[in-house]
Formats: sequence, structure tokens, C-alpha cells
Amino acid sequence: MISVDSLAVEFGGQTLFKDISFVINENDRIALMGKNGAGKSTLLKILAGAREPSRGKVSVPEGATIAYLPQHLLTEDSRTVFEEASLAFAEIQQMEAKINEINEQLAIRTDYESDEYMQLIEQMSALSERFYSIEERNYDAEVEKKLLGLGFKRSDFTRNTSEFSGGWRMRIELAKMLLREPDLILLDEPTNHLDIESIQWLENFLINSAKAVIVISHDRAFVDNITNRTIEVTLGRIYDYKAKYSHYLELRRERREQQQKQYDDQQKMIAETKEFIERFKGTYSKTLQVQSRVKMLEKLELIEVDEEDTSALRLKFPPAPRSGNYPITTEMVSKSYGDKLVFEKVSLTIERGEKIAFVGKNGEGKSTLVKCIMNEIQYGGNLQLGHNVQIGYFAQNQAATLDESLTVFQTIDDIAVGDIRTKIRDLLGAFMFGRNDIDKKVKVLSGGERQRLAMIKLLLEPVNLLILDEPTNHLDMKTKDVLKQALNDFDGTLIIVSHDRDFLDGLVQKVYEFGNQRVTEHLEDIYGFLRKKNMENLREIEK
Repeated sequence: MISVDSLAVEFGGQTLFKDISFVINENDRIALMGKNGAGKSTLLKILAGAREPSRGKVSVPEGATIAYLPQHLLTEDSRTVFEEASLAFAEIQQMEAKINEINEQLAIRTDYESDEYMQLIEQMSALSERFYSIEERNYDAEVEKKLLGLGFKRSDFTRNTSEFSGGWRMRIELAKMLLREPDLILLDEPTNHLDIESIQWLENFLINSAKAVIVISHDRAFVDNITNRTIEVTLGRIYDYKAKYSHYLELRRERREQQQKQYDDQQKMIAETKEFIERFKGTYSKTLQVQSRVKMLEKLELIEVDEEDTSALRLKFPPAPRSGNYPITTEMVSKSYGDKLVFEKVSLTIERGEKIAFVGKNGEGKSTLVKCIMNEIQYGGNLQLGHNVQIGYFAQNQAATLDESLTVFQTIDDIAVGDIRTKIRDLLGAFMFGRNDIDKKVKVLSGGERQRLAMIKLLLEPVNLLILDEPTNHLDMKTKDVLKQALNDFDGTLIIVSHDRDFLDGLVQKVYEFGNQRVTEHLEDIYGFLRKKNMENLREIEK
């Protein structure tokens, strides 16, 4: 049991949160929720020991271990994937080496009565007790199992970590963390760099094998599947619900309705009291009553209504110029990088107005086929764009195209036309740009902020084929809802590369699966596709 007692964090004269207390029990799987900037990541860092609170403490039982996976990290470049993951057992291996070293000394020394000899005996006894209390494990087999589960191939094990992208390095760090079998696992946006199969593997691991978990995630399906408790950070305090995320939303709405009623009643009472004070403040016979009510107002504890995300904006795309009936047609398209075949014989026809998803493990060619469509790379076979196709393309590096000398507001103001011009501030607010952010220059924005700004810019351009590559990685749940609604209303053709099942649900009607150097068409929505895949996997096991 880990306890958090009266935590407070203050900086720059502002209080992020104060007097936060709660207990983390074994088998707790906690979703840490709240608006961006509420202090969720800060709280996670304090629990991990990576940051000190202004006041309060975290009490951890002796011998308990806490493992923390931050949003951004880098492994060293000097080791292979397998060597890096095996560092999870470094402490145990060092302990074993120390026991062997002491054993050798005891075997050759003859000063049995000396203090030094007795100290070695005591050291040996303490180390052995710790070492032999650890369950015997096949470390290499466990490293292999975790790496394969997280999407690595056996051929990757001997590759240097420097050859992998940040997302794959994140998986190596996640493997190390899971191998340590910690008492508490802290995860900050773990699904951002995982494909759907790896997310499902991680879900199964956390549900069936982890002790206690606290997760910050904007992946609604992931959070709902793994958690049994929700802690919300809001207005500097917390609310603790013994409920998973979807149930918490209902309870939160009820709580806010009660708060709003209490707030309205109090405001009415304050207005009536002030009116009484104004009316009778010069009347001698009412002096005591007036003074009494003034004091009452001074002592009154004002009811606060929890922050409500006001970003429920309905974003409308400009009307899509009409394209031909078949915006994209491919025949026997193939792509290789040197000796590595990514995919071959890809033949597909995308009709005007279709909304489809590209899914599959990372590295199987989803983004590569998008680059073929965009004519950014050479390929074999035939790929044709239909009549009057105008493409809007959002990639992970889209932020690099922004003009750094403009402010956030100017970036959108320069391209907005029609009714949306009167709602630019609301639109920016919906994509998590607060009042203080809109006059910032693009050059001072973080990577995530730039991505969100590039997304808004794309959504305001009149196109009839939208291609979005992982559009939700830097969006909170409310913003994803705004984007999803806009894409549902979009009257053009849509291709989404995404691992976010909840986002794809109800948005796409067809799935193209990338794997084993092939692209397979599935005429189902995302959950129909996932159900079908589970059945196929079961049949393969039976074979």
C-alpha cells in the first residue's frame, strides 16, 4: 500500500494543487484524468520520485518498487535491443556477481576470527537472503517474451537501439519496466507509439499480470479496458471515483449538476443579501442586521463549480470540391527499400465519400503507401488519382511546414474564411490553445502544440481527399471528439492511419489491414475487424 499525504505543488506564485491525499492499493488500476495543465504528469513524476512536492509526502513500503514510463525518453545508443531490455535484471545480476566475489574471498582467507572476516560473513548472509528470496526465473526467455509482445521481431534483438525511432525506443523502455515486475507501474500516454496489436497485448498484461497501475492516457478504449478507479485532478484538488472511465463520466456530470445548483442558490442568496445591505445601510433601526449580513458575506465560503471543458465546438469543414468517382485506384503497387520488401501487389479502389482506416503493426507499410499516394517516393505498379482530387495531408512532421514568425492566432486568421472567422478563438480553445496561448509565436510552441495548430490549419483548407497519419497523438479526449465530429460531417473522402480504436469507431466503414507484405481489405468497421481478427487467431492456434 502506497500512501500520498497532503501533497502540494506551487511554482511562480501559483498553486497547481494542494492537500492531495489518497492511497494506492494492490490491484488498483487508476486512470488519472483532468484537463491539460491540471497537473497530472507532475503528480506522476512526484509518485515516481522524479520531482519533489512543495509540501507533503509519498510513503512507499520498504522493498516496494515503482516503475515510471514518461511521455518522452531516449535509451542509450551503445547497446542492442536485447541488451538494453536485459538491464531490467541488472540489480539481480550485480547481486549474484557480488555473492560469487565474497564466496571466492571466503574460500581463500584464513583469518576466521578477524572483524573483516565476520563482516564478509554478515554481508554474504544479507545478500544471500535477498537473492534467494527472489523467484528463480529464466531471464532471457522473459526478455524475449516481452519484446515479441511489444511488436519486435527476433531479428531486431541484435540490432543497435540507435537504429530505432523514438516510438520503438519507448517500447524498449516499456519492456524493461514490465520485466522488473514493479509494485506500481506509472504510465504517461503509453499508447501514443503502439499499434493496435501491441496495445491489446499491453492491456492483457496490465489486467492479468500487473500489481497496481496509474495511467494518463487520451485513448478512451485503452483506459476503459484496463482501469477500475478514476482520480480526477481539477481546480487544485482531486476527486476519487471507484469506477472506470465511462462510469466516472456519468458520476462527474451528476456531481457538476449538483455543484451548479448549489452555486446558483448561493449566488441568489448573495444577491438578495447585498440588496438588503444596500437598501437598509443608512437605516438606524436596521444597523445590527446590516452589520451581521456584511460579516456573513465576508466569512462565506464560495462554492466553485468544477472546470467544464468549453471546447464543445462543432467544427465545420469548408464544402469539399467534387472529385471523380474514384479518387484513388492502385494496381499491383509494390515498394521495397533495398532488399526489404514492404508490400507487393497492392490493388485497391477507393470510392468518393468513403471513410477508411489503414491499420497494422508499425513498419508494415501504412505510411509508405500514403507517401506513394502523395507521390513523395518511387514505387512499382500503377497508382492513379481521380479527376479533380485535391488532397489535404496530415503527417507526424506536418508541424515543420508552419511559419515560425506568425502567432498562433495569425496562423489561423490568414486562412480562415466565412463564418469560422468569428469563431477562431473558440476553435483554438477547442484544440487546447488557452487565452494566454493565442498570441504566442509558433517558434516557441512545443512539438505537440505545433501538431495541433497544423491540424487546425489543414481542417480549414477546401479539399476533397483527407489523409491523416496518426492525427490523435497530441489531442485530449474532448478535442478528439471535436475532430471526430468534424470528420463525420466531412463530405469528401477520408483515409486515416491510426491505432486509436475509440476514435475510429463510428467514423470508418472499411479497414485496410497491412501485414506480411500484403494489404487486405475488410468490409467492416474497426470493432468488426478486431472481432474477426481474434477469430482468425483462435483458428490458427487450433491448427
